[in-house]
Amino acid sequence: MKPEHIEGRDAGTVLLFALSTCGWCQKTKNLLKELGIAFDYVYVDLLPEEELKSTLRLIEKYNPAGSFPTIIINNDKIIVGFREDEIRAALR
Repeated sequence: MKPEHIEGRDAGTVLLFALSTCGWCQKTKNLLKELGIAFDYVYVDLLPEEELKSTLRLIEKYNPAGSFPTIIINNDKIIVGFREDEIRAALR
């Protein structure tokens, strides 16, 4: 899995797991860009099958429901879904 990187202000390690066809995922990605945060993202549905399986297992460690979007901040703060206020607060 090789995430795509978006340049911006360093707010720690921010990794967004998203689906390319998910409107809420796109809103989350746009919010991160609007906040000017550096982050990495992976469109899970576009991964090759073997990478897809291992990436889904990884996501389920943080988010047992395996739903999208899932944001992992500094490996310990997990935000599931488009929760604008929570995202803003976590990335101040």
